[in-house]
Amino acid sequence: MKKSAILLLACLCAPIYANPMPKNIIMVVGDGMGPEYTTAYRMFMDDKSTPEVELTIFDQLLVGMASTHPAHSQGFVTDSAAGATALSTGVKTYNGAIAVDVNKQPVLTVLEYAKQNGLKTGVAVTSQINHATPAGFAVHNISRQNYDEIADSYFDDKINGQYRLDVMLGGGWKYFIRDDRNLVEEFKAAGYQYIDDRQQLDNIKAKTPLLGLFADVGLPWALDEQDKQRLPSLVKAAVKQLENDKGFFLLVEGSQIDWGGHSNDIAASMGEMHDLAISLEWMLQYVDSHPDTLFVVTADHSTGGMTIGANGEYNWEPTWLKNLKSSPTNIAKMLVDSKDRSATANEQLGFALNQDEQTQLSNIKSNDYKVFYKALKSILDQRSFTGWTTTGHTGLDVQIFAKGPGKELFKGHLDNTDIAKKIFSLLGQK
Repeated sequence: MKKSAILLLACLCAPIYANPMPKNIIMVVGDGMGPEYTTAYRMFMDDKSTPEVELTIFDQLLVGMASTHPAHSQGFVTDSAAGATALSTGVKTYNGAIAVDVNKQPVLTVLEYAKQNGLKTGVAVTSQINHATPAGFAVHNISRQNYDEIADSYFDDKINGQYRLDVMLGGGWKYFIRDDRNLVEEFKAAGYQYIDDRQQLDNIKAKTPLLGLFADVGLPWALDEQDKQRLPSLVKAAVKQLENDKGFFLLVEGSQIDWGGHSNDIAASMGEMHDLAISLEWMLQYVDSHPDTLFVVTADHSTGGMTIGANGEYNWEPTWLKNLKSSPTNIAKMLVDSKDRSATANEQLGFALNQDEQTQLSNIKSNDYKVFYKALKSILDQRSFTGWTTTGHTGLDVQIFAKGPGKELFKGHLDNTDIAKKIFSLLGQK
């Protein structure tokens, strides 16, 4: 038999493998997490006793990059609402829009499509659950600022007669327990179990719809959590509740990376990055043991214009950020009433202030903790050689990380809308 015929026969007999379709999809957004944050986190976690700078979970999962601009009429810098809408619907829109297009018309989200097709759905975030990113996947509104309306939509706007979300974990008492309406009681009456303490996550009823609200607005900073398992505990509980024969779609958000960037708070930012990183490590283990699960990680934009190496110094020194006993916000509140500011600061920061830094704190006459907060951030920036260009967002491309069936679709450079389009395709949309 001729060689060409043998090759043809081999091709005809070989099995044809289609792109695998995941049963479960976990979409993860590091809000505000531009590439400078993942780079800084690598340095923050570096083991100085070795000659190498060790890779992090982000480096291990990196597959591509994505552009982040909103609708062209808005310019090149997105907000979280337009960013979430692009990631959830595949449509560019105006800043402030919650899953509506530039004409303020609702656009189908990947979470809605998953629900329509019988998957269970959920959100696990460190902001309030009706904040821009979770809202941009779950409901529709012309403005992200309409927090009460968005919260109402979680209960009122059903999909095929079913509530949009089977699991909701994050903050939000302020919006769900109001004088004009108590959505918690309404969800409970509809069969949802409700918890308001993260410790209760260990005792929830399996396979039962779950609403968990753990703060008035967003959760406390990761640095202020005693068990250091803030987001991981939410993710584990959400996955456990959502597992079923038909599959699930879960949105996870490390919401407060963005808040650290807006505050130009390098210590809080690294705390939030670590909270997300240890969550990703658990998700990676989950995907390894559940190979029918895809998880995709990206950011909606970057925040703060963080500089690793500032003031002309060819250096970045994260050592000063590693021993804080609580967040700079919390330390600042302690300093307001402290009789010995230097001693309190030394204890909480994990290092001794020099004379100039002690003088900086002792000269503050205000009782406003924000003045102390600003001083602490300045001390940490100067010690670590961290710089900031803005308290807002920037227009940087962001990274894409993925693991599981279909991860190849996210390789290379994409637009943020392409991420949604590829997830739609993995959910079976033609």
